[in-house]
Amino acid sequence: MELQSKILSREILHHLYANGKSLGTAESCTGGRIAQAIIAVPGASNYFKGGVVSYTDDVKINLLHVDAAVIAEKTAVCEEVAIQMVKGACDALGCDYAISATGIAGPGGGTPAIPVGTIWIGYGAKDDVRTFKLTEDNGRDINIATATNEALRHFLAYYKEKNPVEIEDAK
Repeated sequence: MELQSKILSREILHHLYANGKSLGTAESCTGGRIAQAIIAVPGASNYFKGGVVSYTDDVKINLLHVDAAVIAEKTAVCEEVAIQMVKGACDALGCDYAISATGIAGPGGGTPAIPVGTIWIGYGAKDDVRTFKLTEDNGRDINIATATNEALRHFLAYYKEKNPVEIEDAK
């Protein structure tokens, strides 16, 4: 999956760099893997502002301004937290777009309500965040790799949808 990540990252670089847009990440269960995939492509410093690895709830709350009441009510593994992490990353990093990941990579930590392999991905701009949920447990390494690739893939599709004229002009 590393090759797939590099291909996606290269395409993201092409579009964001060409249009002066910036990207950041807010990651929990992926532990910085999304940011690592982004910076694996030369030129990422032209558009990637940075990433926050918010592995604990207090970092989500204090640095990304995720609502503690949402975490208390729904846990950190929910759609609302993924959305708030994107918004918090845009604010904290001063970027146009962000990608977030929060979930349970495994092998432990799951519950009947939120089993291992449940990962919420958020992506978009501060005023337009989208999400998707992964639910399959294929082991920690594959769970993280899948979340990384899916996050990049969904963000790229989002960006192309939001900027169709620019994409056509680039062809």
